[in-house]
Amino acid sequence: MSTQLLRHVVLFSFKDDASYDDVDAIVTGFAALPSAIPGITAYEWGTNVSPEGLNDGFTHCFTLTFAEAEDRDAYLVHPAHRQFVEKLKPSLAKSLVLDYWAK
Repeated sequence: MSTQLLRHVVLFSFKDDASYDDVDAIVTGFAALPSAIPGITAYEWGTNVSPEGLNDGFTHCFTLTFAEAEDRDAYLVHPAHRQFVEKLKPSLAKSLVLDYWAK
């Protein structure tokens, strides 16, 4: 096992017509993934509170932690993740994903 942890950071910007209920369902759906998909060792999320105004429309940030790249790779193709992405698409304006090994 690696001594470093792999972070998978996901940022979402939602369409103007996405309702509060739409966004809430997405947040709830994302939060269900760690219990549905093995290999996720930690999960957290939050909304942008930065006063800098540099978020480029991104409002929601989700961070998943994996012990191994293979766990992340399995997450990406897992049926629960794929179903979540399909449900997300109608409300999503744009996303940004960044993975890194925590130092």
